Amino acid sequence: MLYAIMSTDVADSAPLRAKARQDHIKRLHDMREEGRLVIAGPHPAIDTNNPGPAGFTGSLVVAEFESLAEAQAWADNDPYVSAGVYEQVVVKPFKLVLP
Repeated sequence: MLYAIMSTDVADSAPLRAKARQDHIKRLHDMREEGRLVIAGPHPAIDTNNPGPAGFTGSLVVAEFESLAEAQAWADNDPYVSAGVYEQVVVKPFKLVLP
């Protein structure tokens, strides 16, 4: 089943993101190679793809997991969680309708 992992950053998260980004991205690439990743990316703090110093306010990952518990465990082990980037992470079942 698909699950949406919706994360909200702490204020001024850019330095924290920079430290953990390589490990965070590696996990997403691994999931993509397994054929489980639907979509992933950050939410820019301003209305542009490259927010510069404004940074990001959170992230969205939609991926396939065996269960909600597995999705939650994966989210809990994100390097961004360990680095203190996220102040909140919500994991919910997701039903893909379109495209």
